[in-house]
Amino acid sequence: MTTKIEHISTNLYLAMSAYMDRKNYTGMAKWLRLQSEEERTHMLTLIDYLSGKDGVVKLSEVPAQSTNFGTPLETFQSVLKHEQYVTNSYRQAYDYIKQVDPQTTVIIQDFLREQIDEEAQSLTIVERLKLAGDNPSALLLLDQELGQRQNSVAPAG
Repeated sequence: MTTKIEHISTNLYLAMSAYMDRKNYTGMAKWLRLQSEEERTHMLTLIDYLSGKDGVVKLSEVPAQSTNFGTPLETFQSVLKHEQYVTNSYRQAYDYIKQVDPQTTVIIQDFLREQIDEEAQSLTIVERLKLAGDNPSALLLLDQELGQRQNSVAPAG
């Protein structure tokens, strides 16, 4: 099991947050910042789990992130695509781990369950951004709504 996917997710969403903030979509920036924090918590959960099993924690180098993610719609389409990638990665991990370490499948199942919500949230935002189109008022209302997101994850550790 690797923490790399959560490490990449943390950095990706933090880069997207900085980009949205630079474009004055402060609500979207906040939503993405909180998403980055959530992914970091996932990474720490995996690290703690591996450490508790006397496993080896390997923190790999992660690729540098872009500084340009396009329109809000393009940015959140990238979020959705990334969440789908994460889901697929956890499915593959589950299929492998159930053969060699059935006990660990419990933690992977927890992450897979959470991915249902992650993809649903991302898809809803993408669909709402499509509805908003190029309407500045609609984009600002959606930005304001996304800015109301609260931190839903207690710090790990």
